[in-house]
Amino acid sequence: MKRARLAALAGALLAPLFVLTVPAGSAAAAPAWQLPFPCGQVWEGQTRTNHSPQNSVDFNRAGDDGDVVVAAAAGRVSRVENTGSTSYGRWIEIDHGAGYRSRYAHLSVQRVSVGAQVSRGQQIGNVGTTGGSTGPHLHFEEMLNGSAIRASFNGSAAFYFGTRSYTSRNCAGGATGTVNTAGSPLTVRSGPSTGSSAVGTVADGATVTISCQIRGESVTGTYGTTTLWDRIGTGRYISDAYVYTGSDGQVAPNC
Repeated sequence: MKRARLAALAGALLAPLFVLTVPAGSAAAAPAWQLPFPCGQVWEGQTRTNHSPQNSVDFNRAGDDGDVVVAAAAGRVSRVENTGSTSYGRWIEIDHGAGYRSRYAHLSVQRVSVGAQVSRGQQIGNVGTTGGSTGPHLHFEEMLNGSAIRASFNGSAAFYFGTRSYTSRNCAGGATGTVNTAGSPLTVRSGPSTGSSAVGTVADGATVTISCQIRGESVTGTYGTTTLWDRIGTGRYISDAYVYTGSDGQVAPNC
């Protein structure tokens, strides 16, 4: 009888202890993090022991000032801040649910507002050197319950500590671009060539959503010569030679 009572008492004591050991954020709830840059771009990611916070990643590449920054995962914009010439400078935080958030710092431009819902791959800002930055780069953090955790991209853990090249697979949401023709409307074609039928125009300065990209006729435009064409709708293509995307290469998945 004593043994039975002791077993029952032990069970009653251990039950709440088991509940207390369950973590606040389950690993299964982690976002499917991707690189915070458009599809296909290659960036150098640096981690170091004296970084603040230590698990953050600094991203650099040649001529990156003004390059497009996109959401690493879908979520709601929780903070859009500007600390001036100190700390993060212009920065953005996105809430992904279950205690997970991401931060993007030293931006030159913030292109979203608090409360906005963003999809993975959607542009949220541009690379800059605001705050306590010594040169253009993106300071990036993945966070859980308020603390920076070791980052991962496309299901693979980031390299700690040192520098490694990463190719963005942030492709599902496509990308955005700005048409620049120096004044004239840009003709939209039914296919990736100037010989395809015209199906409309896009105004100079308009923002377009690029769902995918395809190789076609070589065109020389505002941003040089390229065979890359951007699909901006079903059966609607424009030459990437007239579209600013923050990259000379592909920024959206293949059509």
